[in-house]
Amino acid sequence: MNHGSERDTPPSLGAGEGTAGRIPLAVVVVDRDGQVSHWSTGARRLFGAAKEQAIGHSVLDLLPVSGALPEDDEITPYGAYAAYDGLGPDLESSLDGRLNFPAAGRARLTVPDRDRADVLWWAYPLVGPGDERLLVLAADAERLRRSERDEDIPFERIAPGFALHTDFPGAEELARRLPEILPSMSVDESARIVAQVLELGYPILEFSQNDRVPVTPDWGVARRTERKARRERAARVAAQGLPLPADLTDDEGEDLEYTAVRERLEFLNEVSGKIGTSLDLSRTIIEVSRAVVPRFTDVAGTYLREQVVAGEGFPDGVPDTTTMWHRVALEHTDEPGRWDDVVPVGEAMPFPAHTPFFQCMTTGEPVLVPRISVEMGHAIASQFEKRDIRPLITGRSMLVVPLKARNVVLGFMILLRHPERELFNDMDRVTGAELAARAGLVLDNARMYTFQESVAETLQDSMLPHIPPRMAGCDIATRYLPGTLLGRVGGDWFDSVKLPGARTALVVGDVMGHGLNSAAMMGQLRTAVQTMAAMDLPPAQLLRNLDDLAQRLGDGYLATCLYAVYDPIESELHLANAGHIPPVLVRAVDGRSELLDLPTGAPIGVGGVAFESLRVRVEPGDRLVMCTDGLVEMRGEDIGVGLATLCESAAHPAASMDDACDTIIRALNTRGGRKDDVALLMARLNGIEPEDVAEWRLALDPAEVRRARAAVREQLHDWGLARLAEPAELMVSELVTNALRHSHSRPVQLRLIRGETLLCEVDDDDHTLPTLLGADPGAEAGRGLRVVSTLAREWGTSRTAAGKTVWFELTSRRR
Repeated sequence: MNHGSERDTPPSLGAGEGTAGRIPLAVVVVDRDGQVSHWSTGARRLFGAAKEQAIGHSVLDLLPVSGALPEDDEITPYGAYAAYDGLGPDLESSLDGRLNFPAAGRARLTVPDRDRADVLWWAYPLVGPGDERLLVLAADAERLRRSERDEDIPFERIAPGFALHTDFPGAEELARRLPEILPSMSVDESARIVAQVLELGYPILEFSQNDRVPVTPDWGVARRTERKARRERAARVAAQGLPLPADLTDDEGEDLEYTAVRERLEFLNEVSGKIGTSLDLSRTIIEVSRAVVPRFTDVAGTYLREQVVAGEGFPDGVPDTTTMWHRVALEHTDEPGRWDDVVPVGEAMPFPAHTPFFQCMTTGEPVLVPRISVEMGHAIASQFEKRDIRPLITGRSMLVVPLKARNVVLGFMILLRHPERELFNDMDRVTGAELAARAGLVLDNARMYTFQESVAETLQDSMLPHIPPRMAGCDIATRYLPGTLLGRVGGDWFDSVKLPGARTALVVGDVMGHGLNSAAMMGQLRTAVQTMAAMDLPPAQLLRNLDDLAQRLGDGYLATCLYAVYDPIESELHLANAGHIPPVLVRAVDGRSELLDLPTGAPIGVGGVAFESLRVRVEPGDRLVMCTDGLVEMRGEDIGVGLATLCESAAHPAASMDDACDTIIRALNTRGGRKDDVALLMARLNGIEPEDVAEWRLALDPAEVRRARAAVREQLHDWGLARLAEPAELMVSELVTNALRHSHSRPVQLRLIRGETLLCEVDDDDHTLPTLLGADPGAEAGRGLRVVSTLAREWGTSRTAAGKTVWFELTSRRR
């Protein structure tokens, strides 16, 4: 690749900020031993040494500084102008490592076959893991002087320097071209060097105190003009029957190299634009495979490690012969179906150590097989049981490239070309490595997103309760919709809590914000609500305590919460609101829906605000709809529109609770623009009929235990639940005995409630909750709760305003 081609007329440089000038540049890279590791064609022409004579030799020998410059030279020495503090004045100081900062200047060198060469130079010290220590760019000062004379440009001086790209819009062209100046180096090495050049500053030429021009390497339009002239000259020579001069044949080879490199760069840029259009792992895999077929290869098979396919954490350790690789994609130009039965997508398999695939995945380097021999085809095919893949691979050229991220092999791609197509070569190996590097990063991004999304979903699912569809006297249905895909974890929640007296607490809340912090805050508040609800706190007092808790948890978090207690026996809702949108009540009698006018209250976390509660009479069949604002709020739209739509859709007849929820979601979620999470809870308030409730007041007399057993046995026979009489009598006997023993002055209350389950409650005026203990075989006490725990479907205790309630449930099926 020619970085500094000769021209009959030097390229012109336009002065003025924002203008980019093209000049021939020599490019030299020096390693840590002071030897040349890269020597461009422009360097050969400027300094007179061929690439073979330069690589591996001392840079001080190849670029001997031969003397000072005259003070009155037309191109003023850079050292005479201290426009940039800290820049070194001497090329020799940079070459021998005495300067560790970017430097620029002018020097006179002794070169073969020429008296002396005056050069403008820029030196960039390099850091990092590679061997490269110094990058030197140089231009012929004599040619610039001729250009100034020929074009009569009234420049005060021409001095080399540096400038950041932000100073010159025209320097954007250099940013695009810099990766092309080191084509013979590896992709990683050249990328690292280019990144440092961009950071340290672009090479510029100063023509006056105010006019600076970023330097762009001389190729592009100028190169095409030069190639055209060279071809015309070669045609004239050939027409005369004369052999082509060496400069023409050499340049033609350079043109071929230049064209090939440009094609590879264009291909990689094109591929980069086609992959990574989404964070979906499956789609990304398909994009990577389709990007290379058929332009670069005829067959592309992509294999990924198990952990990557499963969206799990980053795979540990170096792959071995037991590592399972999943074939996740296969693209080819063969006739349809030829590969499908032999190597189907979705298959998982290990790879033996003797295969090139194992070499690629363990070394992390591309493996090039110019042509698969019969022997190698047989060795590869031996791992496929009852399937002969030799006709598909033998005679083809193969390139295996690793898909890496953070130095870990996520997978690899097997690229095959038809036998009649050009074999893969070393340049293809470099191209394939760069392709795989870009694809690996894209796949890893998709993998990490898939993994994080899975973690987020698991976290969200663990925080959202699994509410039973039926509670005492009511049916419940819920929906949760995440916001954007990048914000699946949010602070919305809903819950239901079983309360004494067959009552149910219904909760919907929303922590403001998104992400793990909001989700963590939501988890704390939800746990607190469950705990305080079990204490049977009145709704307003519960919100008051929740607000105090939020204050102790820290500043910066606000939440809204709607808390309702449904009493199916009294047919009553007791509600309190903390800054939440109001609930909708749909009346069963006429299907009319209304927003309940509740005292709004301030959000949880504001502090120092009183909360009020409201009691609302309901009838069996009424439905209560509670949701978060993400369902009704829409950017640019008044929230009243969403609330009206909520009322209308909630009143729509539905065959089931699930259908009713879906109707609401469809009505409000199809408007577009929703970004917030949505939590929706709907409860059908069925109530409990008076004939399904039986109550007794028991005096503080041990003889009342016998009366309690008899009353329970008789009531269960009347209800057609005689089969439950024996265990119910035994447990009632234990609970009533304990209540009579610990009560102080108030009669004991015994209540049976018939519903989906048989609920038995025993109330007394002692606030101490009983505890299930491991009973000593010789002890006379401590056995009662163990009997209840053994026989009951479910049991529990809770404090009340007057004392406590101990309850148990037995499975009940109406006949």
